[in-house]
Amino acid sequence: MDNSKKNVAVLFDFDGVVVDTETQYSVFWHRVGMDYLGMPDLEGRIKGQTLTYIYKAFFPDMTDKQAEITAALDRFEQEMEYPFIPGVLDFMDDLRRHGVRTAVVTSSNDKKMAVVRRVHPDLDSLFDRILTAEMFTASKPAPDCFLLGMQVLGSEPADTWVFEDSFNGLQAGMASGANVIGLATTNPRSTIAPLCHAVIDDFRGFTYEKMLKVKKQ
Repeated sequence: MDNSKKNVAVLFDFDGVVVDTETQYSVFWHRVGMDYLGMPDLEGRIKGQTLTYIYKAFFPDMTDKQAEITAALDRFEQEMEYPFIPGVLDFMDDLRRHGVRTAVVTSSNDKKMAVVRRVHPDLDSLFDRILTAEMFTASKPAPDCFLLGMQVLGSEPADTWVFEDSFNGLQAGMASGANVIGLATTNPRSTIAPLCHAVIDDFRGFTYEKMLKVKKQ
């Protein structure tokens, strides 16, 4: 298919979609929730959210605690592993062969992405753009981040595909008007299926042509 007229674009969330890190983050935020709030499910409540939102929603007016958590998170991310989700590199190669423009749209900040770039020095060459938390004001489930992605790639919602794994991210993708594909890397298929147009376990065997068959009704 010739994309020169339609300008097909793909927007990827990062954690749980491009790299397999959500389990590691769950361990960190579970510990923070228990230590600071006595809350056993903080990790589930904050998936897909920016650090700014997390502090505003769960640690308001706790400047000292925010500083402690930020320092601990920085240390944790320095030591994390960032393995690619199975099949994602092959899928991105397929998208490039078909002239599809791509962007990462992540709630992660620039500091965290700098760590990822040290682990994967070729990261920026994999995508046309990488959009981080500093570039949008409203956190997921607001669609602002994906609307920005469409703006910078020059695509319309009908010709844009969003790949997400978190509840908040899936809701943001749907609210943006894009075609949304959920990855069952973080939550069970049954729980994310109502929030997207299709579900895949990972990218193994997934292709550009299969993606085009997933369209919102």
